Amino acid sequence: MTLDDLRVFVAVCRAGSLSAVARELSCTQSAVSQHVKRLEREVGVGLLERRPRGVVPTPAGRILRAAAADGLGALDQALRRLDDLARGESGSVRVTTGATSVRHFMAAAIVAFRRTHPRVGLEFQTVSSSRACFEALAAHDLDLAWITMGAPERGIELRPVVELPWVLAVRDDDALAARPHAGPEELRASAQLILPPAHSTSRAHLDERFAELGLVGGPAAGTGIADWDTAVHLAELGLGHALVPDLPGLRRPGGTPAPGLTLLPVPCLPPLRAGWAVRRWSALSPLARAFADTVAHTCPGRAAPPPPAAP
Repeated sequence: MTLDDLRVFVAVCRAGSLSAVARELSCTQSAVSQHVKRLEREVGVGLLERRPRGVVPTPAGRILRAAAADGLGALDQALRRLDDLARGESGSVRVTTGATSVRHFMAAAIVAFRRTHPRVGLEFQTVSSSRACFEALAAHDLDLAWITMGAPERGIELRPVVELPWVLAVRDDDALAARPHAGPEELRASAQLILPPAHSTSRAHLDERFAELGLVGGPAAGTGIADWDTAVHLAELGLGHALVPDLPGLRRPGGTPAPGLTLLPVPCLPPLRAGWAVRRWSALSPLARAFADTVAHTCPGRAAPPPPAAP
C-alpha cells in the first residue's frame, strides 16, 4: 500500500469514476484500476462497487476512504508547513468559499495580507454551499473554508467571525418600502419572496425560525437563487422581495443601499453567523492562520461571539 494508491482511491471515491480520475492524473484508466486492485489485494476485501454510471465505495471502501482522507489531509498540511518553513515567507493559502464571499467579507483582508506577505499566493476555490465547502475541505488540499455557521461537522472545527442581521430588499416604489421594518405579517403576505436554496444552511436557519413564528411551511418562495447578490438584483428588477443577510457589500460608503433599493430590517429573525471552518486550527500553517486572522480583523459587520473555550 502506497500513498499514491490511497490518493488515487480517495480521488476515485470522490469522482465516482475511474476514467475521470485517469483524465485528471493524465494516465490510463488501467493505471488507476491497478492502484485500487493493489489496495484490495492488501486489505482482502472489495473496495469499489461497479455500477452502470461509475463506481461507489463498498462498506469497506467507505471505512478506508474516511481514514485515508483524514490521514492524507493531515500529511498534506504537514508537508505544506514544512515547505513554508523551508522557504520562509513564501508559500500559499488555499481557501474554499461561496461565490460572493470574497467580495463581501475578504476584500480589505486580501489587500492587507498582500501588503504584509507579498510573496505568498492566495488561491480561492468557489463552491455553491456550506456543505460543498465541508466536502472540499475534507477531500482537497485546502486550508480554510468560509461558511454559514450551522451544526458542527465531524472532524471540522468552526470559528464564527461575524453576525449578520436579516433584511428584506425591496424596490423603493414597492408598498413595503415606506415601512420601518418587516415582520411576520409582511413575510407571510409576500407573494414573491426570494429565499436561499432549499437545502442551504441559511435556509435551514430561516425554516426553523419560520416554524417558531407560526409561518407553517414557511412563506411561499418565488424566484430561486444561487447567491445573495443575485437575490438582491432580482429584487432591484422588481421580481420579488429578497430576504438576505445585511451583507457589507449591499451598501455604499456611508451605509445607504444602492439607488432604487430599500433594505428593511427584519428583527423577528435571529442574525446569521458566518466564519471559518478548518480541519484543525492547531495544524494550520502560520500563513493560513495569518490570513484567517486578517479577515477576522478587517471583516465588516458585527463581530460574532467567540467560540467556546476548549475543555
